[in-house]
Amino acid sequence: MTTKKAETVPPATEVDTSGAPQQIVPDVDMAHPAVDNDPRAGTTADQNRIDFNDPTISGQEAVERNLKGKAD
Repeated sequence: MTTKKAETVPPATEVDTSGAPQQIVPDVDMAHPAVDNDPRAGTTADQNRIDFNDPTISGQEAVERNLKGKAD
């Protein structure tokens, strides 16, 4: 029987400007096609200004608030 060693990647202590936790995984190849190392490439300032990540409201309410803000 073989024993597998548990991974020892430390937990994130900071959050990236994209909202993603900055967790350093030492053996990740950032140039690999399956890794999106620039998730906001090709987006506009308006696309990045909208924040749907409020866990206290529903997705529908977030959309309504954002649309109302554009009408004002």
